Amino acid sequence: MSTYNHWFIRARLKTRQLLLLVALAEEGNIHRAAQVLSMTQPAASKLLKDLEDVLEVSLFERLPRGMRPTWYGETMIRHARMALASLNQAHVEMAALKTGHFGQVGIGAITSPGLSLLPAAVAMVKQEHPSLRISLDIETSPVLMDRLEQGKLDILVGRLFEEHDKTNLRYEPLSEELVCAMTRPGHPLLSVPGLALRDVLAAGWIVPPAGSVLRHRFDLMFQQEGLSPPVNVVETAALLFMTRMLQQSDMIAVVGADVAHYYASHGMVAILPLAVPCHMDAFGIITRTDRLLSPAAKVMMKALKQTSLVQYGRRLEAGD
Repeated sequence: MSTYNHWFIRARLKTRQLLLLVALAEEGNIHRAAQVLSMTQPAASKLLKDLEDVLEVSLFERLPRGMRPTWYGETMIRHARMALASLNQAHVEMAALKTGHFGQVGIGAITSPGLSLLPAAVAMVKQEHPSLRISLDIETSPVLMDRLEQGKLDILVGRLFEEHDKTNLRYEPLSEELVCAMTRPGHPLLSVPGLALRDVLAAGWIVPPAGSVLRHRFDLMFQQEGLSPPVNVVETAALLFMTRMLQQSDMIAVVGADVAHYYASHGMVAILPLAVPCHMDAFGIITRTDRLLSPAAKVMMKALKQTSLVQYGRRLEAGD
């Protein structure tokens, strides 16, 4: 089949149809979607009907008080978002090139590699390409995966979980994440010999929110020792609050080892001599196989692979 014999060419798919799909998904109403796109409701209805006729499926259920995507509709909406994001990215890259800039790349990372890997990689890129625009998100893996799927990120450094659809994903493992406990410098538990979990049961803990992987493994760690998990807890993932709280109290925080060592190197916290065997799953570099990396993203990927060798002793393939 010819490269140019795609169904959407034969169907004369319009960009406004893609915009309408996304607007309908967000507004849930054909009248409001038409208003958002500055078109009349009859014109919007015709655009949708033409697309449904070509696809030979119903994309939306017509309800008394709005519209709801069918499974077919959910599929088309998801791909419409990606197509529009890609077109918008092309415009941004073209505008950057016209003004003498190299382009832009969106990268996301979970906290540990965000502290240990990303600064060196970003510094390397900026040294070689000062005009390259880099946007960086530090978030949880599920949030980053959503942004990657929506085309808001080019590359992420995070974890793949069982529930993620891996059909169009490339995953290159980097490292497992060790976990440790940190306190304020001078904390009385720092001088306790042979510190064990039983010794910290009564302590106040700063822990990840309920439902997170680390929180589950933290609680399980105590249960495996025949102990009930600590009840004096503050739940948060906010590192600024966490470090400030440690400085003003005798609480203990459970975090990734890279995070703890970073703050300890600046004298803000001390690492508690306590075995914390609730290791996190490995993380790695994740990209989509159904999209080509932009020139700027390729530069960022090269820097990530070079710095990962230094940081984790992991040599990755030199491809794009």
